[in-house]
Order: sequence, then structure tokens, then C-alpha cells
Amino acid sequence: MAWLGPSDMKLFWQIIYNAVLLPILFLMALAVALFKPKVREALKERQGTRKKVRQFTSTLDRSKLIYWFHCASHGEYDQVRPVLKGLREIQQESIVVVTFYSPPGYNNVDDPNIDLKIYLPLDFIWNTRFMMKLIRPDKLIFAEYDVWPNMVWTARRLNIQTTLFSARLHKRSSKLWPVIRSFYRHVYSSLTTVYTISEKDHVQLQRLLVKRRVGIVRVLGSPRYDQVKELAEAQASSGSILERPLRFIAGSVWPEDDQLILDSIFQIAQERGEFTFTWVPHEPDQKYIEKTYSKFSNAGLSPELFSHIDDRLEMARVVIMDKVGHLSRHYWEGRFAYVGGGFTTGIHNVMEPAIARLPTLFGPRYHNSHAAEELLKTGGGFSINSKDQFFDMINRLISDQQFFLKSSSAATEVIHRNIGSSTRVVRGILRD
Repeated sequence: MAWLGPSDMKLFWQIIYNAVLLPILFLMALAVALFKPKVREALKERQGTRKKVRQFTSTLDRSKLIYWFHCASHGEYDQVRPVLKGLREIQQESIVVVTFYSPPGYNNVDDPNIDLKIYLPLDFIWNTRFMMKLIRPDKLIFAEYDVWPNMVWTARRLNIQTTLFSARLHKRSSKLWPVIRSFYRHVYSSLTTVYTISEKDHVQLQRLLVKRRVGIVRVLGSPRYDQVKELAEAQASSGSILERPLRFIAGSVWPEDDQLILDSIFQIAQERGEFTFTWVPHEPDQKYIEKTYSKFSNAGLSPELFSHIDDRLEMARVVIMDKVGHLSRHYWEGRFAYVGGGFTTGIHNVMEPAIARLPTLFGPRYHNSHAAEELLKTGGGFSINSKDQFFDMINRLISDQQFFLKSSSAATEVIHRNIGSSTRVVRGILRD
């Protein structure tokens, strides 16, 4: 393909994406929907998106600025929320549309700063053109990574400014692989502005971009730090972390995490009667809850379901969380944490235990998280690769008080050192 010029290559990838890749992705989604209720729900709900948008835009005041934010799910909205709040403080009359890719975001985000919340339309060219022309946003803004090619290309053709903030790109990212890199280069280089989390992300992203096409690329940090700090202010106490019970919080755990840490947990529980647990699955489906309950019961630990104890966490030795939306608060009732996902798709939110002053353990797939990398540098977090490593680290945190307090202080310092990004991102959206 070396004989093709830049404009020819872009056209080539647009044809491949729309004629080959996108239809395959759609057929795969239909197949998965037969077995996955969440995928089925997302496809079904999208059928009513056009009607909702028509109703919303029919009475829209076109004299006001319109911002369209997109994020993949609930976790990614933690990046958007503080930015929206800051934007509203400056432009109270602006219109905000937020799209989500998956049900957890669409179903669980409730923010008064949102004027219209919808599922992201499937990325077929006729869908994106219809939505862009109907909403006619002044800016289309992506959070983190969920950048859809036809949205970007359509916005560029319609002279709509596009921004990607909290951008991350690890040096081992598949987006930098030879052929795939060519495709993503013609997507990301069609953006108007890109704001990365760190200088390292900025350097890696330059390998992907065609410099003359992207107007502004800057390092502005991650607004998620501000969101976590704000939520923590309602929970924070001035007392020493040593005054908390010796409770271990396992947050957003997957079955793959269980295989690594459960045996060690059972062994430590037998050796230390004061050691207690809160177990929070990533997906609290009934089958997983029952299986986990049985494992703790067979180990003689008498687990309790969160829904059955009326929030009396301190009275139960083992609490299995069978409700969503409570994890961040319970970190403040623990002494140390493990965050799941590091043996599957990548670790989940390590900021919440860090701001709660918890030394935080996680699996080896942490490169999707700037906070995890910062925790490793400062000693506030630890990447675990084996059962023995997990067992030894927990025991050291329990027995070595000086090591524990140093790690606790380092964890919360990571958050405080990185706050202020949301203000910078808002300023960039308004000025760039």
C-alpha cells in the first residue's frame, strides 16, 4: 500500500471499515446478544434513539452552544462528570448531550448537567450523518479511548470540532502494530484536538498522528482524579487509618482474580481471627454470588450478603456485595485493597482505594491505568503475579506497620498530586 498517498490511504481505510470491518462487528454483536443480556439490551434500546433525538432537537434553542460528549460506560464517565460540572459553571446556558456505548453507563449515570442521555448509535455512516445533522453540535468530545471512526470522519466533513481528552496510549498498544497503526492514524489524525494524561502518552501518541492534520496535542492530565477527590470529601475522616478494622476490600473482582487470591485469603483468615473481608464482584450476577458464597462457607468463614445485613458492615466478618454502587464508600471502612481486572481486560478503578489511604494490590495488566503506574512508582500500589506474591504482600502489610503507613501515605499522595486536570480540560474545550 506504499503507492497510495495520504488521502488515498484514508479513503482506502474508510472503505475497508464500512464495507468489511463494521458489518463483521455488527454480526458478531448480534451473535453475542443471543447469550449476553447486556448486549441484547443495548441493541434493543438503540432502536428508540432516533425518536428521542428528534423529540429533543425539535424544541432546541439553536442560539446556545451544544456539546456532545461520548464515553464508553460508567467508569469512563468519571472523566466526564467533573468536566461537565466545570463547563456548566462557566456556560450555564449551554446544551449537553451525552452518549454511552454500554448499559452500565446509560443505566447508572444520573447527572443534572446532562440535557439528553442516549445510547451511541451504531457507527454506520448513515447513522452518524443523521445524528450529526440533527444535533449539530459545536463540539464532539470523546473521553479516554472509545473513539468511533465514522463519528470522527463525519464530524470533520461537517466542520464540527472534535476533542479527545484523557487520551492514553501504551507503547505495547495494538494500535501501534504496523497495519493497525495505519488505520488508527487516519482516525486519530482526523481529530481537532487531543489532550493526553501524561507526557509518556503524549510521546506515544505522536507515533500515531499525522502532525500537520491535528491542530493541538497537549498534556492536561486526568479529570478522574478530581472526581475521586470530590467524592472522597464526604467520606474522609481525620482519624488514623490504624483505627479502622483489619478489613480487606476486594473490589471489582473477576473469577480470574479469585483463582489468585482466595486461597491466600482463607489461609490468612485462619491465622488471624481479626481479619475481615468485603468481596465486591465486577458483575454481581446470581450464579457468581452463589458460587462465591459457597467458597467462603466451605472455608468456615460464614459470609453475609450485603442486601441482608442492612449496611451493618462492621458486624459481619465476610460481606459479599450483591448490589452495585457501594464500592467507593466501603473502601473507607477497610485497611487495604485488591482491585480486580488485572488478569483479564485490565484493572478497574484504583483511585478510589488510593484516596481512601489504602495500599492497593492489582494484577499485571495495569497499563490502561495512569493511577496504577503512579502507585507503583510511589509504593502506594503493588502488582501481583502469583499466589505466593499476594500472600507475602498482605502479610507484610499486616505485620510491618512502618511499611504499611508509608504505603498508605504514598497511595493518597498520588491522588492529591494529580488533581486540577478538569479545570485545564474545560479551559481547553472553551479556548482551543
